[in-house]
Amino acid sequence: MRIAYLFLNGELKGDKEFFIDFLKENKGDLYCADGGANLCYELGLIPKEVWGDLDSIKREVKEYYLEKKVLFKEFKPEKDYTDTELILEEIYKKYEKIFCIGGLGGEIGHELSNINLLSKYEKMIFLTEKEKLFKVERSLMKDYKFQNMKDKKISFIPLTSEVMINFLKGFKYETGEIYIKKYQARLMSNIIIKDEAILSLETGELLCVIEN
Repeated sequence: MRIAYLFLNGELKGDKEFFIDFLKENKGDLYCADGGANLCYELGLIPKEVWGDLDSIKREVKEYYLEKKVLFKEFKPEKDYTDTELILEEIYKKYEKIFCIGGLGGEIGHELSNINLLSKYEKMIFLTEKEKLFKVERSLMKDYKFQNMKDKKISFIPLTSEVMINFLKGFKYETGEIYIKKYQARLMSNIIIKDEAILSLETGELLCVIEN
């Protein structure tokens, strides 16, 4: 499986050793969107490429990566897409999973904007020490299986105006058919209690938040 790591200009939200160990266990290519290079540098890592208008990257970080022959792709500040979207459009088809580090925290507008990108880029997984955030949608599969995650806390948040779930099995709070509107918070703080838990989704998209 081809994996990419995309560093964004938010916060690490976790201990440095967690991310270093995770990257060692799940090897992949490293990319940075502008100030995300600062986080990559904090972890002592060398990215493959850095994209953006480069207004957020620290001077010493840029100089260090230039010495290391890292490829920089610079764009004008006045553009139709964010730095994150620019790099996602380039790398998205090349990888099966894209873990985003530094996508949460920092400015709330950036954080919400990043989460909103899941509606288009379903391969993205936001990674922090405490949790992973990703999208589940009916067009990918009807039954989504959570395996070997017993005792993990999990929440589902509607991303579309309406969501129809056929059933939840293997969770502390199981359901049969349930219809949810976007403004309803009915699927928060559940617990996986079986070695295999199943979410059967009929229509719509959900943001899944599961603890590490």
